[in-house]
Amino acid sequence: MIGTESKKQEILKAYQFRHACKAFDTNKKISDEDFRFILETGRLSPSSFGFEPWKFVVIENTTLREKLKPVSSGALGQLSTASRFVIILARKKEGLSHDSAHVIKMLKDIQHMPEEIIEGYSGFYKSFVEAAFENNDRLIFEWASKQTYIALGNMMTAAAQIGIDSCPIEGFDNKQVNSILQNEDIINDNDFGVACMVAFGYRQEDPKRPKTRQNLDDIVEWFV
Repeated sequence: MIGTESKKQEILKAYQFRHACKAFDTNKKISDEDFRFILETGRLSPSSFGFEPWKFVVIENTTLREKLKPVSSGALGQLSTASRFVIILARKKEGLSHDSAHVIKMLKDIQHMPEEIIEGYSGFYKSFVEAAFENNDRLIFEWASKQTYIALGNMMTAAAQIGIDSCPIEGFDNKQVNSILQNEDIINDNDFGVACMVAFGYRQEDPKRPKTRQNLDDIVEWFV
C-alpha cells in the first residue's frame, strides 16, 4: 500500500511539473535513450480498433524547422529551441478503409487474427465507418486525429515523469505545413495529414505562476 501511495504522489508531481513550455534551454539535449522511452509510450497508446492511425515525424533538421516557422505561429519559440520536435500525423480515409493495406496489415500481421476472423471483423469495421462517418473523408481524418491526442498526452506525461518539458502545438497553418512535408517527401497527401505538433526539451526557467485548475468538485458530477 505504501508503494501505491508513493507512486500516486510521483505521478501527481509530474502533472504539477508539466507546463506548456514556450522556449527551451538549447544547451540541454534529451538523450536518445530518454527520447525513445517517450516515443515508446506513444507507440503503446490505445487506439480505436487497435489500428494505430498515427505516425510520429521527428524533425531534427534545422533547415526544415526554419521552413516551418513562417506557417507555425504557435511554435516559433519551440522550433528554435526544442531538443526534439515532433509532428504527429493521422491517417486519412485511404489508409483506414476496411480493405486498405494498413488495416489488413494491422489485423493480420500485428494483431495476428486468423483469416476466418479477419473477414467478419473487417465487415464489422466497414459497417461502423459507414454508419459513424458516412465515408466522409474529413470526418474519418478527424476521428484519426482525435486518437493521436491520446498518444500525445501519454508522451507528455511520460516526459514529465522523467523531468523533461514539453508543449503541445496546434497553432499552425495546416494546409501549408502539409504542403511543406509533401515537398520534402515526408508524407503522401493520400496517406497522412498533420494532426498536431509537440516539442520536448528542458525549460529555460520555471513558470512565472503556479499551475491553475478548477477544483475537482467543479468538474465532476456523480450519479449514484
